[in-house]
Amino acid sequence: MLAAAGALAGGTIPQLGALSASRWSALLRDEREALPTAFALESLANGVCYLAGPALVAVVGAEVDPAYGMLLATALVAGGGLALAAQHRTAPAPAAAAERRDAGRSLLRAGFAAQFGVNLALGLYFGAMQVSVTAFAVEHRAAGAAAPLYAASNCAGLLAGWLYGLRRWRGTPERQLACITACLAVACAPLLTVGTLAGMGLALTVTGLAVPPVLVLSAVLTSASVHPAALTRAFTWLNSASAAGSAGAAALAGSVVDAYGAHGGFAVAAAATSAMAVLASGRLRGARRRT
Repeated sequence: MLAAAGALAGGTIPQLGALSASRWSALLRDEREALPTAFALESLANGVCYLAGPALVAVVGAEVDPAYGMLLATALVAGGGLALAAQHRTAPAPAAAAERRDAGRSLLRAGFAAQFGVNLALGLYFGAMQVSVTAFAVEHRAAGAAAPLYAASNCAGLLAGWLYGLRRWRGTPERQLACITACLAVACAPLLTVGTLAGMGLALTVTGLAVPPVLVLSAVLTSASVHPAALTRAFTWLNSASAAGSAGAAALAGSVVDAYGAHGGFAVAAAATSAMAVLASGRLRGARRRT
């Protein structure tokens, strides 16, 4: 029953991230250079919620009753979704049916396919890291250290998202994405050998710095490569790719960790970041050819 309820909840939660991203794209259609800052602000807000939300719900569930924690989470999703839906001024103008049909073809372009692959690989990275970090803490007989390790990575991501949004960066989004994903792939290498909790915390902090810019640039490139009438669908596909990658990698990393230990799980995450860098480099070469 619990698994069925979880599946029902996951299948009915609205794609608020996709709805918000399409609104930013519509509001800043004539100010494209401001889109990275807007998406960085969105990434910063999401990061704060990812840190505070689970802690808040867990405290309520532990101190009162688990059912109240679930009710609080449900109320936050419903309240936030309705508040977003009530903001009619920021909603994109609805497109005609014929325009929506034509716009859907833009989802078949190579540029969007590359972004789908990048988000799928990013989801693989997230799923493998969640399992591997916990396994690493358990292997060192410090299961409670998993939460601080996650916090180190998330706080680094908050800082990176804030710093990235403070300025306008030179270079095309394609070039920036290729550079950052390559740096993330290199930063994952120490995860394969580090043997102390302090060293793991430092390695996770470094990798956490690269995640928000990847998310921001992915949104910017999607906004530029997809017809405006299909943007919400495009962002929903990207979110689904990340979710599918995370779920699949969690299962895969769990099996690998059982067989080879936590470092085997980190190898799965490193492979995902390498694939992400290859896809981003391919998109950069494609942009150069078109130019």
